[in-house]
Amino acid sequence: MERPKVAVVDANTLAVLGLKQVLQHVMPFMTVDTFGSFAELEANHPDSYAHYFVAMDIVLAHRAFFTEQPRKTIVLTLSLTTSSQLSNFHCLCINQPEPMLIRQLLALAQHAHGGGRNLPPIPQVLQQKILTDREIEVMALIVQGYINKQIAELLNISLSTVITHRKNIMDKLGMKSVSALTIYAVMHGYVDINKI
Repeated sequence: MERPKVAVVDANTLAVLGLKQVLQHVMPFMTVDTFGSFAELEANHPDSYAHYFVAMDIVLAHRAFFTEQPRKTIVLTLSLTTSSQLSNFHCLCINQPEPMLIRQLLALAQHAHGGGRNLPPIPQVLQQKILTDREIEVMALIVQGYINKQIAELLNISLSTVITHRKNIMDKLGMKSVSALTIYAVMHGYVDINKI
């Protein structure tokens, strides 16, 4: 089965490459294709994409196409103010620090795709439960900012058990940072973005 795909469409090559990197980090189960123009997107089966992350000038120049696909279109803006954003579209400010950009992406994904709804099917191998129930509990507390000692007290387990769970979680998921773990936890519905 083919992975769900998203397209990034922007004439700014550096912005496209940066956003592609962030999207692959936030949504590792998606294939991210990049295009420098609407013509390039149009030549590559645009209907095959779950979402388009598109520069505002491209959306404005090809409004008829994107207006027909408002749920699939995320307009890339340079400002957080709603007065400078297009109505009837989800907008993503790309002119902000990386942690804020990732948080905004996660909030968009959770709002639109909580529990995997409205997404093409994810390949079976990625749907398998990797962590035990206890590891999921520990992970949820880690990404909410609790330290090992607090987790041990909350779950009524020893500190060494928390450390073992933490190591096992990171090993099983192949992750090296809490930020990667946070993305995984939010994308899989283990933690609400508003609790982080």
